[in-house]
Amino acid sequence: MYRVIFTLLLLLTVSCGKSDIDRAENRPGNNQGNTENNGDNNNSGSSDKPVEWGDERSYVFDLSSLPEVHMTISLKEWNRMLSEYDKNSNTKEYFHCDVDMKLKGENYIVNDAGVRLKGNTSRRRPENSNGGHVKDNADWQHCHFQFNFRKYNKDEEHTIRGIRKMYLKWFKDDAAYCREIYCYDLFRRFGVWTAIENCYCRLWIHVEGDAKPAYYGIYEMNETIDDTYLKMRKDKFGNHKGNLWKCNWGASLNYDRDKNASMGESSDDYDPTYEVEEINSDLSIAKSQLLHFMKQLRDLKGQQLHDWLGKTIDINLLLRTYAVNVAVGMWDDYWNNTNNFYIYFNSTDPTNYKFYIIPYDYDNTLGTSHNCGVQNDSGRHDALKWGNSDVSPLLAKILQFNDYKKIYIDALKELCSSNGHFYYTTSIARIKGWHSMISKYVDNDTGEDTKIKDRPAGWGNHSEYRLWESTDANTNWFRVRSASMPK
Repeated sequence: MYRVIFTLLLLLTVSCGKSDIDRAENRPGNNQGNTENNGDNNNSGSSDKPVEWGDERSYVFDLSSLPEVHMTISLKEWNRMLSEYDKNSNTKEYFHCDVDMKLKGENYIVNDAGVRLKGNTSRRRPENSNGGHVKDNADWQHCHFQFNFRKYNKDEEHTIRGIRKMYLKWFKDDAAYCREIYCYDLFRRFGVWTAIENCYCRLWIHVEGDAKPAYYGIYEMNETIDDTYLKMRKDKFGNHKGNLWKCNWGASLNYDRDKNASMGESSDDYDPTYEVEEINSDLSIAKSQLLHFMKQLRDLKGQQLHDWLGKTIDINLLLRTYAVNVAVGMWDDYWNNTNNFYIYFNSTDPTNYKFYIIPYDYDNTLGTSHNCGVQNDSGRHDALKWGNSDVSPLLAKILQFNDYKKIYIDALKELCSSNGHFYYTTSIARIKGWHSMISKYVDNDTGEDTKIKDRPAGWGNHSEYRLWESTDANTNWFRVRSASMPK
């Protein structure tokens, strides 16, 4: 049974202006349960009726609500986290903590959960100082966290409505506070069921001994891609006991390039190109399966290749996935930069399987453009030549066939039509709706990212793109991108 504690929310009426006092009202000990205008007033989750996995996932990761996540960690464990980061910033070490999530009027308390730092180039020290914690005067920094509620205790009480893990991301380089939220929402609206569930949340961290918790502000709360992710979609995959790989930079699915690429489990000091996430066979068999796919992709030609692709891949799903990927301007992807995707084989048979690409990591999108691969303007780049197909051949191999190419072009047209989910007026409305829910909670104790701004990342190469401030055909991202699509 889930450990659910029902609490009465005490509404405080305080009259003051925009100030530090105003911000403090939304911190633990000062109206902790405040759910005003955040959609968290629905108590439908209190039923004892058994709930299916999919319903649980949708209930927790609900974009119409704004959960509060309160993490409490001992001074010893916090200092150990800082120390491990200082020794190796890529540490994958977990640390003991307690988590209290306020979700739709209910409390879910998980004692003795695990938390670790996350991120690749975005990984940071959560306290900007040398040495240990500075009591009551820490220089807090935004960083990514992953919770594993069952890290130390393997029972149902150590889940939140069946969710075992979640990934909390700060909005690094996204002053608009919406890019990855928008992209995953668009995937799901477009029927791409491989996309993760995610939503906004508010995060507090309390290092024991401090007078009050630190309010970290608005975060993105993401489903993790792991064995539970597969189990929740087992009916769609056909089998959740296959082999799941995380594909890091350089993963091209090109046999001639990758036949000797690093493949295996990651560690603090080892990040293979093809990283084992979940495998249900010997590693050697999983490797042979991956290489078999690459070799077939290289060696088969003509109708034989066409038919093998149709048998091995859900072509409609993959091309709808890529239509969204290209529409949102994801240049740091498989096709253009051999990066940021997962692959799943729904069998352990080395030669008989279905192959899936799972979209991942969509914060550098929607106008955050960069000189990378074959691209210098993700807003206007050709959707049919998104990357170097001599390096990463999968999409070009598929699109050489007219029936498959038509699926892709039709998907792009559907997205960008006046009735489509990517159309600029409906996209702006969705973003503004989310902002109305989170805007008063953005200011935070790190002093970073304290305002919502319609700007791409400062390091990008096209600073003119806007999401909602401008609807001009030359600067509004949705209009520029739609105009560049195949006619």
